[in-house]
Amino acid sequence: MDDEVEVSAMAINVTVPEHLRWTDTRRGEEFELQTLNVRMLPDGSLAAKAYGRPVAGGRGGYTSFPVPDRPEITRLISLAADAAAERWRTHR
Repeated sequence: MDDEVEVSAMAINVTVPEHLRWTDTRRGEEFELQTLNVRMLPDGSLAAKAYGRPVAGGRGGYTSFPVPDRPEITRLISLAADAAAERWRTHR
């Protein structure tokens, strides 16, 4: 058995606090972005995509949106990555 393991990425899901949420439009439908999927890439950098629900209600498709370049969102991603790293460090 080969003990070398290649981890291509690690991902966490982060709930966006209500005061940081934003809206975006896809195919004529407005979405409120409520969660982030943050991936740590092999080089240690982070990549994030946002997901949400249609503002008009109902179930929207699982469609990703870009994450805006806002300091408070960047801080949320950084804090979430730190919290996830601590959980990984203490895994059982």
